[in-house]
Amino acid sequence: MRLLQFFLIVVGGAALLAFAAAFMPSKWMVEIAEELGIVPFPDAPLTFYLARNLSLLYGFVGLAMLAMASDMSRYWPLIRLAGFGTLAFGLMQIAADTMAGLPSWWTWGEGLSTFIGGLILLALHRRAELQLAGNDQPNVP
Repeated sequence: MRLLQFFLIVVGGAALLAFAAAFMPSKWMVEIAEELGIVPFPDAPLTFYLARNLSLLYGFVGLAMLAMASDMSRYWPLIRLAGFGTLAFGLMQIAADTMAGLPSWWTWGEGLSTFIGGLILLALHRRAELQLAGNDQPNVP
């Protein structure tokens, strides 16, 4: 149970860093993309809008994970759903990144790491369920 909570806190905390990217100067975004070999980075309002809003979304996902970690018995079904959603999201990232023409190292690094994160989340959730079943604790899922 503690390992699941730790995982949610670490991943949720890391996702909070995306809030900083949402307010990063546009010049930095272009420079980082160039350093990563993602060129050309379209210097257009829509590109920055999408990048900033995606960063905000990731940040709020981080907040949700921290909320789940803070009261796991309350959010127990949501934690499991988040695991399955993360698996699906990883597969969809691979498809979307491929369609966008991103480098294969980016596509597979992002999509596969997300998918593996979903597997870990589900495995830790299942492990905690089995531990709880063995303890017969009344106030936990």
